[in-house]
Parts: sequence; C-alpha cells; structure tokens
Amino acid sequence: MMDQGISDTFHTIGECGVSEFRAKGSKFLGYGCSVSNEDEIKRFLAEIVALHPKATHHCYAWRTGKSGKLFRANDDGEPSGTAGKPILGQIDSKGLTNTMVIIVRYYGGTKLGVAGLIEAYKECTKSLLEAAEPIAYVVQNFYELAFEYELMNQAMRHVKNVQAKVLRQEYDERCKLYVSIRQSEAVKLEQALDQAYKLDYKFLHSA
Repeated sequence: MMDQGISDTFHTIGECGVSEFRAKGSKFLGYGCSVSNEDEIKRFLAEIVALHPKATHHCYAWRTGKSGKLFRANDDGEPSGTAGKPILGQIDSKGLTNTMVIIVRYYGGTKLGVAGLIEAYKECTKSLLEAAEPIAYVVQNFYELAFEYELMNQAMRHVKNVQAKVLRQEYDERCKLYVSIRQSEAVKLEQALDQAYKLDYKFLHSA
C-alpha cells in the first residue's frame, strides 16, 4: 500500500527557444529539453553537437527522476566547476527535474577567467529557463482489477468513488479493468479494493 502524503507532482521544462549571452567576444547559446532517460539525454546532446560542430565547448547538466535523485554536470573542457555546475544550479533553483540544458560556447579570443565563465554559463541558463514555462506532471499509478462478471457494477462503483480513470476493459473467463489514479490518491483505491467482495487487484507500475 502506498504511503499517505506522498508527493506525486514534479515540474519539468516546457517549450523554450534559444538563449544567448555574450562576454568579451565569446558567444554562449543555451538549449533546453525535457528528458526522462539516458537515451533521450544522449539524443538531445548529439542533436546540439551536430547543430554546432565547430563550437569550442558543449557544456551541459541534467537532473531526472520524480524526486530528482539522478543528475550530472559536464564542463566539456572548461575549467572544473565553471560550466556544468552553474547550469545545474539554475535547473535546481527553478525546482525542475527531467530537464537538460546544454550551453554551446564559441570562444571569442579572450579568456574570461573562472568567475567570468561561471557568470556566463549561469546567466545563459537563467535566461533560457526564465523564458520557458515549466510543466507540472502528476505521477499516476496503474492497476489491474479482476472479478466475476456479476461484480462489474461493484467494481465500477469503487473506481468512480475515488475518481480513478478506466483505461481499458477485458472480458474473458473473468472481467478485467485497467485503471489509473494519481499516486497521492492511490491509497484510497487500494483501501476500497481491499474491502471489496471477491475483487482482486494488482499494482502494475507508476509513471
């Protein structure tokens, strides 16, 4: 059974354009994308690198997972901590997860120094994220309910009482309902089904 009071909502990056920041001849271009797994991260990075093959650096940071436990910051040849870390810091300041930001730098011939680099990557990321409307995503739990045909009305009543959504119905030797409900409300559905007569259920996954 799910814990009560669980947070089932997180925010990720919405649609965004390209941000730009210039400092002493160097040009910084910011790109953001919603990502949820390693394949999406690699695909987005490859896309930006292909778009700017002659850029001096392709620095990035990402954070994923509904609790934001997974993250990485990459300086791509810049002095340690001057690029990936400030990018990640801006993602975190907005409370975002499932978010990746890549900052492309074209070197302008004048060194910026550690403080200058940190400021440039921070400001380019900040500008990008401020222009992007965050998207709230609510985690859903998915269940399979199984019961005899004559218990259909009872099953539907339990589902509707807690405002779960019926996704699919199957009729074989036993009836089956596939339903979803927001994760923070799942305990109500499980409690109702635990008390139901001859109605079996199993948790499938959350997403």
